[in-house]
Amino acid sequence: MKKRLTNKDGEVRELTDQDVKQMRPMSEVLPANLQRAIGQRGRQQAPTKVKTSIRLSPEVIEHFKAQGEGWQRRIDQALKTYIQEHNHGR
Repeated sequence: MKKRLTNKDGEVRELTDQDVKQMRPMSEVLPANLQRAIGQRGRQQAPTKVKTSIRLSPEVIEHFKAQGEGWQRRIDQALKTYIQEHNHGR
């Protein structure tokens, strides 16, 4: 049985690798007029971030997720702040 992508409140759950593998291009699932309304994202000139896998303690993840949407961005910002504050003399 397929696991639903949304909960009862309509919130999208975190996607798994299997979810992503099952996705299809919008050209296969949406009518042409809706595709035009959505538009296509152009090719990125240069990636702004690097995809990585990192293991963090549960309390770190819970803390950032509890603040709502954008939790990964906030972790990124916290790490940047740490670098700025601890990069003396380098």
